[in-house]
Amino acid sequence: MAAIQYVTYQDNRKNGTNLWYGRAVYPSTIDLDAIAERIQQNCSMKKSDVMAVFTELIETMRYELQNSNKVKLDGFGTFYIGLRSKGAIDEKDFNANEYVKGFRVKFLAEGKKQNGKITRTFTEGIRVVKAG
Repeated sequence: MAAIQYVTYQDNRKNGTNLWYGRAVYPSTIDLDAIAERIQQNCSMKKSDVMAVFTELIETMRYELQNSNKVKLDGFGTFYIGLRSKGAIDEKDFNANEYVKGFRVKFLAEGKKQNGKITRTFTEGIRVVKAG
């Protein structure tokens, strides 16, 4: 069974608590090519077909996100663009060219509600093990 690996670290900042915490570790990064290869192994599509779909999905998502739309992929989650801005003293003083400092792509994994608690698609059934 798969598991999230973690290491422990101590909060030893100047005003820290000195408590110990867990932090996820990532032994590798899986790229689009590797994902397409895995999908090819699990279905009748060729890797080149999977890559073509991914390429078009990325282009379409970029277009929709940059046109201020959210992109919801059923069973996966929702992507949207957030702004980073500094504050203006008065609303009439807010000028986007001056006050908007950047953008973030945000993602909220799809979830299902059970017993008053939301379980997200990618975290359901997770277990953790100490990285060795």
